[in-house]
Amino acid sequence: MKDSVVYLTGKDRIALFDLREIGHHQEEVSVRIDRIWSDDTGLVDMEFTGSSKGRQGPGDMVLSHSSNELEIHLAGLEHQSYPDPLFRYRLHPGHKEWSAWNGRRDISLRNLHHGQYRFLAQSKDLFGNISEPVALHFTVRAPFYQTWYAYVIYVLLCLFGLFLLRKWRLLSYQRAAPGVSAPVYTRPWETGSEKEGSAFTETGRQPDTVTEQQSKGRGRWDKYDRATVLFSDIQGFTRIAEEMNPELLIDELDKFFFHFDSVVDKYNIEKIKTIGDAYMAAGGIPEKNSTNPVEVVLAALEMQTYMQQLKSTRARIWDLRIGIHTGPVIAGVIGHKKVSYDIWGDTVNTASRMESSGMPGKVNISGITYELVKDYFICEYRGKLPVKYKGNIDMYFVTGLRPELSVDLKGIPNKRFYVKLQLLRLGDLEERVFDQILAEFPESLHFHTPEYARRVYDQSFLLCRSEELDQEERLLVRTAALMVFTGLTQSYTNFENRSSVISREILPLYKYSETQIDQICNLILSTKAPFDPHNKLEMILIDARMEYVGRPDYRKLINDLYREATESGRQVTWEEFTKEQLELLSGFCFFTLAGQRLREIPAAEQMAKLEREG
Repeated sequence: MKDSVVYLTGKDRIALFDLREIGHHQEEVSVRIDRIWSDDTGLVDMEFTGSSKGRQGPGDMVLSHSSNELEIHLAGLEHQSYPDPLFRYRLHPGHKEWSAWNGRRDISLRNLHHGQYRFLAQSKDLFGNISEPVALHFTVRAPFYQTWYAYVIYVLLCLFGLFLLRKWRLLSYQRAAPGVSAPVYTRPWETGSEKEGSAFTETGRQPDTVTEQQSKGRGRWDKYDRATVLFSDIQGFTRIAEEMNPELLIDELDKFFFHFDSVVDKYNIEKIKTIGDAYMAAGGIPEKNSTNPVEVVLAALEMQTYMQQLKSTRARIWDLRIGIHTGPVIAGVIGHKKVSYDIWGDTVNTASRMESSGMPGKVNISGITYELVKDYFICEYRGKLPVKYKGNIDMYFVTGLRPELSVDLKGIPNKRFYVKLQLLRLGDLEERVFDQILAEFPESLHFHTPEYARRVYDQSFLLCRSEELDQEERLLVRTAALMVFTGLTQSYTNFENRSSVISREILPLYKYSETQIDQICNLILSTKAPFDPHNKLEMILIDARMEYVGRPDYRKLINDLYREATESGRQVTWEEFTKEQLELLSGFCFFTLAGQRLREIPAAEQMAKLEREG
């Protein structure tokens, strides 16, 4: 053999084999999938071949989740016996690379997760030629618990569970009401005469709160997340009741409780009930507020001061114990023939324990109440009280107001105390403005949105801190920033005037004085263009309202402002509007140093952007 040429001779002929020509007459290499087996389909014979273009199968196979195994038999290159033809495959998703070449024609795919798959296979002959891939598409169904209709069932079951939970809670509250009130109000009377005396202090009239609740159409009860409950009790009342004439006893109790009623009315506290010598009141109901812990403790101190003053002038004056606790309560109207307003819950029981664990002449508060009032009062730690199902609760005696918050250290709140309390009450006003008033903004307001109002309000807080205003000045500026856009619910043109009117209607409800309201209204009116501030407070409020001119998204905000103006009835073209904004940018400069530092984009850059994109 020379140069891959072989000569074979016979009697009458000679044959020549040129091996070099074999490579020029090779058939196209192909691979087939001729048999498939699964639990669902059994054995399936297929005429399923690949081609130079990777031809695909006749259709998708679908396997159940329980039969997630597939046996595939590859065919092709049957004429090649030595060496054995080689095959490789790839499953997507699942295999990032092709399998190694091997001579196995049977391929097993096991433990397939649900989803859609594409199986590819190739063959290689002895000359190293590789066929085009043959493709098989198949799908493994998801198990029932992972189908879309199963998820719908899950959601419906959750909603049904929530419905049952709510029904169960309502039923629990209804069943618990009689059981909870009994241990709170039924005291362990030691004598029959004392129990009889309690009947004289029960008021037979319907309380004002009951009438208000019924007139407003409210339900029979409401839940309050934070209320402060006060219990007071006269020390040694059993002995006093035995020694004292019943008529004189009731007369003395009536005088005390009449004064207590005036005190709780003064601090917007709700009187709940009196039984014998026990007096019960609660702050933060029926109108929710943030100041009720401070106001209830202040009322308790005033009650103790009143009793001490009486004791200094009269010999036979009784000592008073007061206990206070803050927490969630349920309050509402109970009864049918004799309707009354009452409260229930662990908070009530804990307040009663605070009172019974106190000392005559002292105000005993829980650790929770202490955390809420420690910035206003001087408190003395006195130990822990074991409470069933709650563990140990810290107790504190309130000894008086903090020196910086009292007049000449006499226990009378000074102006600084009330301003500090107003700053706490500002949170209640903020909640009302954003949740009720600004939520009624017209849909045509694209620039003056509640989000923009929130940014102005937050900016006023930062500027007040930076400019080192005192507490009352911060109160005035932040209140003005909170109320400045309320007028937009009634008028778009000159809405600042309407905001001032609304402020005069709402702010007295939050204990603002007439002087403070006048100052706040003047601050609101000072934000009308052209700006001419006369004091630092007006400068801060103007800078807070104009914070948008220094923002990176100024161009988008201007588009929103133009759209808002045209939809609100103003006849102005985009060119006229742009000219107004350019004049505003060129003539406006933040008045406060903090406002200048908080500006992100200079005026010149904003003007250039507006001119370029306008």
